[in-house]
Amino acid sequence: MRAGARNLITDVAGLVVGSADDPTARTGCTVLTGVRPFVAAVSVMGGAPGTRETDLLAPDRLVQEVDALVLSGGSAFGLEACAGVAEGLLAAGRGFAVGPARVPIVPGAILFDLLNGGAKPWLTGAGAMPYRDLGRAALSAAGPEFALGTAGAGFGAMTGRWKGGLGSASLVLDSGHTVGALVAVNALGSVTVGEGPQFWAAPWEIGAEFGGLGLPSTFPPLTAPEPAKRMGEATTIAIVATDAALTQAQALRMATAAQDGMARAIVPSHTPLDGDLVFAAATGARALEDPLRDTFQLGHAAAVCLSRAIARAVFLARPMPGDLQPAWVRRFG
Repeated sequence: MRAGARNLITDVAGLVVGSADDPTARTGCTVLTGVRPFVAAVSVMGGAPGTRETDLLAPDRLVQEVDALVLSGGSAFGLEACAGVAEGLLAAGRGFAVGPARVPIVPGAILFDLLNGGAKPWLTGAGAMPYRDLGRAALSAAGPEFALGTAGAGFGAMTGRWKGGLGSASLVLDSGHTVGALVAVNALGSVTVGEGPQFWAAPWEIGAEFGGLGLPSTFPPLTAPEPAKRMGEATTIAIVATDAALTQAQALRMATAAQDGMARAIVPSHTPLDGDLVFAAATGARALEDPLRDTFQLGHAAAVCLSRAIARAVFLARPMPGDLQPAWVRRFG
């Protein structure tokens, strides 16, 4: 396996990503869409998720494909970003056809960034929420290249230790299939080992995509961690994607396998305080030659990509005035 040409989820042909953010409010959103609808599924393992339209992603539901997937800041308010994306898709003639009507299918997930130091006047009724406009702007900006670190849904993200961010990574398998991951890291846990600069995801790093530091020679003693955030304040939300032709059930299995990548890169993860969630997307452009082998390898690749994307999110987060947490690069870069 090797990284794709961009080392982004958009190495999966036919997919594009756009982000929009509000620096004053320290929040934003990120949308993944494609040239055509794609199969999608979702795996939720955190104890405090915030979602829209995820029930329809079960394999027994009528609608088997979606038009876009949205990751957003803003806690429950951020779900409005999905409405902005739906408006933009509808204007472009996209959506599930019901007679003469079209209904864009836009599932989404949110993270909590309301207490990160940004000005959010809508919380006290003094201003309008920005998320519908951010969603539409993110859709308009969608393309094969997009910024990582302090951008989009990860703009105002924080973790248990470092400033969070938006990350992505990709792999091309020997079978020819491509897998990619996109993640907004706002976790309760830490992506680094103890007080040092090394990332838990180091065993899966390709080149020096997040510093090439490897793992430390010794590890901190095993202790029971104390939560660094309160209920509902943490979440890591992600999308893993492939060009393989998968059913919704197979896509769900890939999303579930990708949760292993989250657990490898964030310690601890999947806590009662996190809303950890992974969407899966499959464009169907490349058939499965051996369904057993290929789906096995796709799940492993999705987990590896997600681990790497999580580390890249924190590695590339940039320091800004008023930060409540240090950016990794300011301490170690």
